[in-house]
Amino acid sequence: MTRIRLPVDLIEPGMRIVKLDRPWTELPVLFQGFTVETDEQTRLLRHYCQWVLVEGERGQLALAQGKMSLLNHKIGKPMAEAHSLADELPRAHAAYYQGQIFVDQVLDAIERNDAVSLADARPVIQDCVKSITANANAMFWMTRIKSDDAYTAEHCMRVAVYAIAFGRFIGLPSDDLEVVGLCGMLHDIGKLKISHAILNKPGELTPAEMEEMRRHSELGFELLQSQHTLEPIVADVSRHHHERIDGKGYPQQLEEWQISRYARLISIVDAFDAITSNRCYRKGLSASDALRILYRGRGEQFDAAMIESFIRMVGIYPPGTLLELSSGEVALVLASHPGKKLKPKIEIVLDANKRPCVPVIIDLADDPLDADNQLYGINQPLPDGAHGVSVSERMNQIMDIGHTLTSER
Repeated sequence: MTRIRLPVDLIEPGMRIVKLDRPWTELPVLFQGFTVETDEQTRLLRHYCQWVLVEGERGQLALAQGKMSLLNHKIGKPMAEAHSLADELPRAHAAYYQGQIFVDQVLDAIERNDAVSLADARPVIQDCVKSITANANAMFWMTRIKSDDAYTAEHCMRVAVYAIAFGRFIGLPSDDLEVVGLCGMLHDIGKLKISHAILNKPGELTPAEMEEMRRHSELGFELLQSQHTLEPIVADVSRHHHERIDGKGYPQQLEEWQISRYARLISIVDAFDAITSNRCYRKGLSASDALRILYRGRGEQFDAAMIESFIRMVGIYPPGTLLELSSGEVALVLASHPGKKLKPKIEIVLDANKRPCVPVIIDLADDPLDADNQLYGINQPLPDGAHGVSVSERMNQIMDIGHTLTSER
């Protein structure tokens, strides 16, 4: 018998867990030390922990150790696509807006003090999981379409989408994608109990208003704890998604080892969406600026390893970003490459004179040449709508009969 430290994603039935990366009392388990016998036990460990100490036969554990390099290799590769972007956009569109409708209904019910069944979020999230599993970039395009008047509902959906995609990127199984999606959709539900005057205040909050705003994490926890059909981790994330690795977060100032894995994950995608979205008190920043802010906060506010993985997934230019190329042409990003964050796959939609052209797909990771035989580069990202090009219009064109993505050059 021997002992090794393993990432929780490699835990299998038959392994004996002898130590966690947090106190046993932080997990809803009966015993301190147990042999994994069910999928539910492995799922519980994946929700809360990053790693565990495992005791077992040398041969069994050697096999698990051999899988660690495969796990690391996976996050350097683009996510597999079962459907093309054109084929998946209609389903992504339907799932995304059905989610917004659900969140709006929950918001209205809470304002009227009506009973709320948050279990109804599950089929909505299941549709999102199916779409993201087929082609995550279709859902990424949906997150680029933002309305300042619908921030709460859209924010909940965007965080759910990013959480599911990020979970898939780091290798979570499909059942876990559903759970982490629920965590994302419902993480801010406590804000529905906060005064609109505070939520929508255009200026800086007073200390008393800030204290009231921070109550949303506890309010959400209380509401979600009463929903017995939801996994306990969903309430945990609502309570702890503003905790920090350096112990300076709220509401409990948890130390690093006390913050669950999913709370760490949601804190990253929540911050990314908040930074890149327009708010009543400031304009949203570009994705590249947001990623720089997140990177600076690694090891202090955010989990360092997760931040690096998230940046690999999103890329400096996320899908749906509008770009001006070195050739003067304008393109939309179709997909990013984890190993080549500055060289996404793009669709050129305007020529060098900013006139509409027959769309052409190129992958900058292949180092293609432009019409002047020069290597393609990126001059700058552009705001949605620049030169008359918008993500929503192009998306509608792709979904219309007879408008499909062109073949690759």
